Amino acid sequence: MTSRTCLYCQRPQPEQGDTCTDCGMPLPTHRPQQRRQRRFLWFCIALSLFCLVMIVWLPR
Repeated sequence: MTSRTCLYCQRPQPEQGDTCTDCGMPLPTHRPQQRRQRRFLWFCIALSLFCLVMIVWLPR
């Protein structure tokens, strides 16, 4: 069984339920942030490679 972590008290919570059993705050419903971070990381890698290629390829 997977668990979610409360954003406020940082305690693991069971997958069932919409609120934290310790502090009562709403639990996150999904993790779109991880996908955005991964996309941003790949963008930075691609931009760095592009810059390196342009430094080597362009005449001085």
